[in-house]
Amino acid sequence: MKIQFDAALDYQQEAINAIVDIFQGQEVCEANFTVYSPEFLAKQHNMSFNEIGYGNRLTLSEGKLLENVQNIQLANGLKPSERKEVNRSHLDFTIEMETGTGKTYVYLRSIMELYRKYGFSKHIIVVPSIPIKEGVYKSLEITKEHFEQLYDNINYNFFIYDSSKLNEVRDFSTNDGLEIMVINIDAFSKSFKDPSKDNKTNIIHRYNDSLGYKPLDLIKNTNPVVFIDEPQSTMSTPIRKKAVKSLQPLAIVRYSATHKKDEKINMMYKLDAIDAYDRKLVKQIEVGSVQTEGVNNQAYIKLVSVKVSKGFPIAKIEVDAFKNGSITRKTYAVKQNEDLEQLTDRIEYEGYILKDIHAVPGNEYIDFTSKEDVIRLGQSIGAVDEKQVKTALISKTIEEHLDKELVLNPQGIKVLSLFFIDSVGKYRVYDEEGNAENGEYAQIFEKEYLKLITKPKYVSLFGEITDDEKDASAVHNGYFSIDKKSKSSNKKDKFEYFKDTSGSVKADEDTYSLIMRDKEMLLSFKSKLRFIFSHSALKEGWDNPNVFQICTLKDAGNSEIKRRQEIGRGLRLCVNQDGERIYGHEVNTLTVMATESYSDFVSNFQKEVESDTGIRFGILETHSFANVVLAIKDETPVYLGQEKSEELFKHLLAQGYIDARGKVQDDLRTDLKNDNVNLPEEITENKHVLKQVLSNLKDAAGKLEIKNKDEKRRVKVNKRVLDSPEFKELWERVKYKTTFSVDFDSASLVKECIKALDDRLKITKGKLHYSKASISIDIGGVDAKVKSNSVRTETLHEEVEVLPDIVGYLQNETQLTRKSIVEILTGTTRLPYFKINPQKFIEGCIDIINEQMRMHIIDGIQYSKIDDAEYYSQELFENEELFGYLKNNLKESTKSPYDYVVYDSGIESTLANDFENSENISVYAKLPNWFKIDTPLGTYNPDWAILWKDENEEKLFFVVESKGSTGLFDLRPKEQGKIDCGKKHFTALDSEMIVAANMEDVTIEAFRN
Repeated sequence: MKIQFDAALDYQQEAINAIVDIFQGQEVCEANFTVYSPEFLAKQHNMSFNEIGYGNRLTLSEGKLLENVQNIQLANGLKPSERKEVNRSHLDFTIEMETGTGKTYVYLRSIMELYRKYGFSKHIIVVPSIPIKEGVYKSLEITKEHFEQLYDNINYNFFIYDSSKLNEVRDFSTNDGLEIMVINIDAFSKSFKDPSKDNKTNIIHRYNDSLGYKPLDLIKNTNPVVFIDEPQSTMSTPIRKKAVKSLQPLAIVRYSATHKKDEKINMMYKLDAIDAYDRKLVKQIEVGSVQTEGVNNQAYIKLVSVKVSKGFPIAKIEVDAFKNGSITRKTYAVKQNEDLEQLTDRIEYEGYILKDIHAVPGNEYIDFTSKEDVIRLGQSIGAVDEKQVKTALISKTIEEHLDKELVLNPQGIKVLSLFFIDSVGKYRVYDEEGNAENGEYAQIFEKEYLKLITKPKYVSLFGEITDDEKDASAVHNGYFSIDKKSKSSNKKDKFEYFKDTSGSVKADEDTYSLIMRDKEMLLSFKSKLRFIFSHSALKEGWDNPNVFQICTLKDAGNSEIKRRQEIGRGLRLCVNQDGERIYGHEVNTLTVMATESYSDFVSNFQKEVESDTGIRFGILETHSFANVVLAIKDETPVYLGQEKSEELFKHLLAQGYIDARGKVQDDLRTDLKNDNVNLPEEITENKHVLKQVLSNLKDAAGKLEIKNKDEKRRVKVNKRVLDSPEFKELWERVKYKTTFSVDFDSASLVKECIKALDDRLKITKGKLHYSKASISIDIGGVDAKVKSNSVRTETLHEEVEVLPDIVGYLQNETQLTRKSIVEILTGTTRLPYFKINPQKFIEGCIDIINEQMRMHIIDGIQYSKIDDAEYYSQELFENEELFGYLKNNLKESTKSPYDYVVYDSGIESTLANDFENSENISVYAKLPNWFKIDTPLGTYNPDWAILWKDENEEKLFFVVESKGSTGLFDLRPKEQGKIDCGKKHFTALDSEMIVAANMEDVTIEAFRN
């Protein structure tokens, strides 16, 4: 199979032209030089050396270069460079292209165009690492036939710089055709640390007799165009930057998706993450989330950070603390001798007293006085059984894979899944004789794979399962670095084995070469291999276009792999069996498996995009409108330009649409929503220009729902009502405070607790939840939407080693005696569930026992008025500042102490309207938040106080609780309990409280009285 290349992709052509057109007006020419140094020639006496070298030569003036650069930037909607930024002696340009959009193809094609148009024949591609070097070389190999067809059998040579093959450097300099060198930055950056120590420099800096030059000096003379792949790594230090400049380049061109913010020098073309998603040039992303719930039966401790403060080490740890009757995962800053049992209020942490907090960078850890555990930075103990979570991740990845095969196999598209692991031993293990066996992850994979392929829905993939297909080992394999080891039985006989590496050592070169060599093989149906395991350190080496699932199986506590880096391995659009690229998100969807919620994934992914790319979501810049097309004259676009773009930016700022940083404000979102954006006349008079500007504004504004600022009102006191005799009379009936006392039967309480536990306590094992959400990205931000029918739940099987002191827990949380608690526990039929999930059982008991206590307390509660001095003053109405929105939560009022009623629900809105229109109600009040009644269940804030008058002017005073349903069993017990307490409170004040859903309920209660 051969991957096919499309030469007509508009976005790639734009990126190529962005560099090639910089030199528009340059004549085709070359520079000649002698390839032997004067020092070498002086030693040769009678011998003649006439060999000539060929290099690049620039003839354009600085003014013409600047003009070309600015025109290109304007057309691409980028901020134009200033004169001082385009230096003819140090030309430096930037191209930003999202991962997976073909930046390597773009710069290789740019090389071809620069040679064809201007005769620039010497080019060097500088890379930061082994995998990128291998990837570039692979690209050169597989595009050769394509470029030869495209450029009339162009003849060119390419090679990877090798210090043992310096003849290739001579050929690079002396050949008069197109030459391309690929070189790792580390191969020529070591002479700048201590130039005096020649033996410690790279060979490229050492004089070579056979060359007659230092190899680097030979390269310098060619004035190559230098292409920097991933400059944020390649030129990450002053020494590396100096090394690149030592090549004496005619120009430097930087290519990356993640340039450093302050090193985006002369940006010529930008295809960022937003553009790539919007134009569907990369795969659609969805995240499959595997999370656990209800598993807190061990002492969980994670070391989050360590720092030294005022000479003492402080650790930040994450633990499962018992607060307010339930387990909550919380983070605490702790010092030496901190007792975690006291901190968490959980017996599971007995003995975990901090002994040492080690703060040495690179070796941070904590240990304990009575426990052997040592927890290093980022690591944890006591988490849910990792094997169950890893099994779920592997199983869901296989299932997603098979689901995609059902759709894509008939279209000739092979589906690949990629597992990244941190330890080779988890995939492959060896005995002393070198016999290989499956590691833990490979065992899980084969078991889950064989289980899934027998499902009826995959019958079209497998039909009748044959013995051959039952051999799951054929569909997965590992790509790891290889070493050799002696067999135990014969030391001279060695076997090869997979080993862990850093990704940047010599042994990794062969692995990267293998990954690249097998690229086409993996895409073909002829190979059964569909599931690939590789070391996470080798991540950069993977960019196979048909990777549709990525699952990173990190060991607990290992350093977090960046989501953006992980996603980047599978973003490329897939190819079919003819090697043709397939477009469209209906085919191209990448599923990333995660152990965090999709909302957390989206939030963290957006932060990474902002950090890595400099994209500022919801931000407009002074050049955001520079490439708005005003007209087309002689087939050439006329643009709004930088100056006018800055004027429009200032206009938006003056209108309050953006702040000084360009951040979009709600006023702009409101006017966009209402199609009422205030723009300058020169924009609005041309509908084509207006459409482009509005499009830019809508993209930046994002999708946030906003409230209309114009509808916001400050709620003012209605003094006419507040000071009226009728309102004073109403307030006099409800304003006083009370105290309460309780008397209840403990034997009855125990009986009711047992009954409630038997009826309602439901305890299950811990749960593992799987859900899937599709990710979208635009200038407004990153968003996620849960996919329908994607949520599934499974049971976790967890061994509980130590049962907590349930009687002690319940006594602390309910204040009942140990005798009563023991009676309840021994009386309920639910006690056996305690062993299934101890923590959930305790939490359930606390909730139900406390609820029954509240009900019993309420049955026996008595309220009494404190005295005439304890009351809520009427003046408090004047001290409260209230705001609301007309269409959201405000009703105009003429009968309440405020000119608007602020309501919280549809029921309250209806009642407020009814009160206003009722002839029977002369005054009423929505009771403010400060009007509170003390109850055993917490404070209670009733909704309304009303004064009702019948046709005989007889007055009734009610406090009303507005509820959509008035049945006792339709309200939560705690809520109903508070209402019952409220009724007794007002009875003590010779008033009455009622529950009403509408005016009819109020009328019925009034006539009943």
